[in-house]
Amino acid sequence: MPRKPLLEFTDKGIYCAKGKFYIDPWKPVDDAVITHAHADHAYVGHKHYLAHHLSREVLYYRLGEINLQTVEYGETVMKNGVEVTLFPAGHVIGSAQIRVVSQGEIWVVSGDYKTEDDGVCAPFEPVACHHFISECTFGMPVYQWKPQTQLFADMNNWWQHNLENNQATVVVGYSLGKAQRIIQNLDLSIGKIYTHGVIENTNEALRRNGVILNPTTRITVDSNKDEVRKGIIIAPPSAVGSPWMRKFQPYSFGYCSGWMAIRGAKRRRAADRGFVLSDHADWNGLISAIDATGCESVYLTHGYTASFTRYLSEIGFDAHEVHTLYGGEEEEVAPSQPSLEGRGLDEQLNKVSPPGGDLEGAIL
Repeated sequence: MPRKPLLEFTDKGIYCAKGKFYIDPWKPVDDAVITHAHADHAYVGHKHYLAHHLSREVLYYRLGEINLQTVEYGETVMKNGVEVTLFPAGHVIGSAQIRVVSQGEIWVVSGDYKTEDDGVCAPFEPVACHHFISECTFGMPVYQWKPQTQLFADMNNWWQHNLENNQATVVVGYSLGKAQRIIQNLDLSIGKIYTHGVIENTNEALRRNGVILNPTTRITVDSNKDEVRKGIIIAPPSAVGSPWMRKFQPYSFGYCSGWMAIRGAKRRRAADRGFVLSDHADWNGLISAIDATGCESVYLTHGYTASFTRYLSEIGFDAHEVHTLYGGEEEEVAPSQPSLEGRGLDEQLNKVSPPGGDLEGAIL
């Protein structure tokens, strides 16, 4: 009789029956291990939570006074004889991959991740395993990110140009992840950074956790509008088109998202500028991350799961598509039926080389 796998997919989330815990469950459970504090991975209602310590204050801010245990990267917790260890995912501050080990069987749940070191959160580390559970939010060849140094040089030049032309500058990005990357990479010699309350609440939670961020100023009803317009305004997607945002007119509005790589996405967001900035791995990042684990099988949880599973299978991976409730982040919800630059899937996939077999740097 085949041995039951260490992790299984259930209607509540990813479950370890031997350890009696779930990873990123979306229904209330007794014991939840959380990869990061985004709303599609960290739900209210669990009796006990385990997460990385840099997620602590954001989880309290978002979920209330939960029963939360936090650990460092590389620190192992035993749950009913099963080893649980967190490793950097490079997604947002406090994000983690979860390694689960029992009787020599090793699984890694990536949560969400990106492979580029953004200089803000701990960079992604490949973790050797037998089974890898991966996202594939941007699992199509059209999604290939430029280095963020190039992107932020463009953003700072745009801000300077707006200032010289008496236009306010508004940048939209998700409150946990993109907002902090933007804040840490702006040229403060141009002006001050002003923030929407939702952004600043998250910044304050991170600062309570010991995270050092560049100075920001919360916009309130008492803020001097003329002074705010001289700086750069960081806002969440929910602010787009709102009376709050309109009061800074005339402004130039930039939207930060991986979906900006798709033709027409900027127009659909009604943005003046589209910045291709994502906290998820691009096509090449996904393939290199999966390959670096040396895994025997890979499970794709959200994103372009069907097509990416097919591609991985064609190049020799034992790949499986699974269905979860992940992938609902505010700025990373895929546009309906996106145009992939006029190219068919097969044409795109055929232009991509299969991954190599280099496991150097994988953690055992």
